[in-house]
Amino acid sequence: MESNQRFYMRRAAEERTAAHRAVTPQAREWHAKLAQDFAQRALENGALIVNV
Repeated sequence: MESNQRFYMRRAAEERTAAHRAVTPQAREWHAKLAQDFAQRALENGALIVNV
């Protein structure tokens, strides 16, 4: 079973990718916000986040 930390890290990465691929500014902003939210949750669960 996947840990919460790993799930949030995976979802943050998926949302960052979606933000980069988004066509409209609104979609880009929404996916970026979701990525940030998931990254924060990962941090709260003990993850070390490296932004590349």
